[in-house]
Amino acid sequence: MGSVSLKIGDGTARFRRASFCSSAVNILMLFSVVTTNLFALYAFSSSPKDHQDHLIHNPHKNISLISEHVSLILREIASSQKKLAKMEKELLGYETMDISRPNIASELKLFLQHHQLPLGKDSRTGITEMVASVGHSCEKSADLLSQYMVYKISGPCPDDWSLGQKLILRGCEPLPRRRCFAKSVPKVGLYRFPASLWKPVSEKILTWSGLGCKNLECLNKKKLSRDCAGCFNITSGYETQKFVKARGKNDFLIDDVLALASGGIRIGFDISGGSGTFAARMAERNVTVITNTLNVDAPFSEFIAARGLFPLYLSLDHRFPFYDNVFDLIHASSGLDGGDRPEKLEFLMFDIDRTLRAGGLFWLDNFCCADDEKKTALTRLIERFGYKKLKWVVGEKVETAGSRKSEVYLSAVLQKPARV
Repeated sequence: MGSVSLKIGDGTARFRRASFCSSAVNILMLFSVVTTNLFALYAFSSSPKDHQDHLIHNPHKNISLISEHVSLILREIASSQKKLAKMEKELLGYETMDISRPNIASELKLFLQHHQLPLGKDSRTGITEMVASVGHSCEKSADLLSQYMVYKISGPCPDDWSLGQKLILRGCEPLPRRRCFAKSVPKVGLYRFPASLWKPVSEKILTWSGLGCKNLECLNKKKLSRDCAGCFNITSGYETQKFVKARGKNDFLIDDVLALASGGIRIGFDISGGSGTFAARMAERNVTVITNTLNVDAPFSEFIAARGLFPLYLSLDHRFPFYDNVFDLIHASSGLDGGDRPEKLEFLMFDIDRTLRAGGLFWLDNFCCADDEKKTALTRLIERFGYKKLKWVVGEKVETAGSRKSEVYLSAVLQKPARV
């Protein structure tokens, strides 16, 4: 059972669709009411004769008894309706949050309320009501979500982007909409595209609240991830050489990969793309790339946007908001790692496969495997999809920090087959 999104004013609503489950529940409710009434009828008709004579001679007691029976029937019906409503919600799989709690913010209650369509059931789609689109995992962080929804209506939004990101990282995605104005940072000193791809970004246009570093110099001294060590330095250093100059056999050149494509590369998706350098290199080649990012320890989204590129603020636990078979190329690196949960990587791989067109390329770039066992598991997972291996290189790199132990890195360019 799916849901339909409809843009109404400034809000997006999800609609519940009439289904077999809802029809079955209605039939069950009707059966319950009929059964209860038949039971009441039997109770009245099966009274002994002397008891009936007693009721005839005592009309007030008779009325009182009837009232008691009617009250009992109404209570049974109300109880059945509550149980069936709860059953229907469980079957439909939505509304797991109890908005009757006293600590739930009033704005959150208003957003989560269901709204019946003014003209009743839609004859074309079967839609009956609008349902707010909020992640089910938000129930586990109801207190934080309620805190997120406390603000002055039509006033400035609190400076709480880090709270929203914390909810997203806990699986509370998408977040509810808010009726407040986000803080506006003057975007001065922006360069025109394509000069913006490699020009320095002013620190004044970035948001530093909630971050340990308060300037780009601090960020460039840190290794924020395996793929982002000094990645905010786009005027000098290795970031200016990525994808055009190889440092090892695992580093593929971007022009070599594009030459492998059948039908050309027009649009792509970069998963956990750091500061947007991959998208910048593709933009130089007239290819539009969307970069998936979160602001973990750095203002990635604003920095990517300042370069004239498209950041998509989304966690990898969220289903990609794209239709099937739309991308010519998907690029991913160690950000794809699901940690100790192999099923997480498996779900992610199926979503990558869903959005990649037949004949499109999946570029796995320096994916770090902790050991040969993990490499073998990843290889078996990839082989399940039947991709053609255009490039496949396994190498070792020595970590410069800590124990200097070597790790296995896999780089591959894979072509998705056409499936009938």
